[in-house]
Amino acid sequence: MNEHLMTAALEAAELGWHVFPLRPGTKRPALHGTDTCPRTGACASKHLKWEQRATTNPDRIRAAWSRAPFNIGIATGPSGLLVVDLDMPKTTSTKGGSDAPDGAATFRALCERAGHAVPDTYQTRTASGGQHLHFTAPDGVRLSNTAGTIGELVDTRAWGGYVVAAGSILPAGRYEALSAPVAAPVPAWLLSILQPAPRAVQTPSGPVTAQSRSYADTALDNETRNVATAQQGGREAALFRAARALGRLIAWGDLPRHVVEQALQEAGESTGLTAAECRSTLRSALNWSIAHNHQRPEAA
Repeated sequence: MNEHLMTAALEAAELGWHVFPLRPGTKRPALHGTDTCPRTGACASKHLKWEQRATTNPDRIRAAWSRAPFNIGIATGPSGLLVVDLDMPKTTSTKGGSDAPDGAATFRALCERAGHAVPDTYQTRTASGGQHLHFTAPDGVRLSNTAGTIGELVDTRAWGGYVVAAGSILPAGRYEALSAPVAAPVPAWLLSILQPAPRAVQTPSGPVTAQSRSYADTALDNETRNVATAQQGGREAALFRAARALGRLIAWGDLPRHVVEQALQEAGESTGLTAAECRSTLRSALNWSIAHNHQRPEAA
């Protein structure tokens, strides 16, 4: 068992993916925490977390996996990866089934709406029957983890996240590679959804003024026009970006939410998106933006 898992860890490292040990039979890191850090070895100067200690060094990997049958974690950020996690729905009936679409079906529908096929890239099947799609992240772009931002049961792992590598074994089953280990670049349409919305031009702090109201109205007009003129393949991404940008102005009190939702809903539907697609995208993007923009930035 140790040899099998060690080989899988070494194969992942050969691809440039930074690995670290997970507790045998689980998905939890096997490395010590802050409270139990011995402050020796790699942690001599300060405690290093799993993302910092993940490695491609074959000697370190052999030394670690010779001690126990550790499962394999891939630190996605240091590995330059974005992994799309397509999960299975939770069981909702006594018969052990669920009528809800799984993450793969949701992602497939999202690809179709964007005008593209499901990307051909390295995939693994998880122990629960889900899928991990591995993509290479572009240089200079620091993506973070998401949960449900793209769609129901569709999460992503990048900086600050990790995935379980093929070869790892859980009580529910084994993680298996479904294709050759070649990760394609993140599709442009998917990247446009995942990248943080551009920072708004700084506006005056304090109560809403005529100046901030004028800025908000202009921003609403511009973002609505961007959505209405979006081309097929980028319509949902344009709607998502516009909602992220305008959500800040809702949080700061410059625009009423219902005004933003109505304007973007109409613009989205005018491009061919369905009313349900627009509502779903707007709800998730606006909720996220409002929750993360409680305070207006101070004027420079």
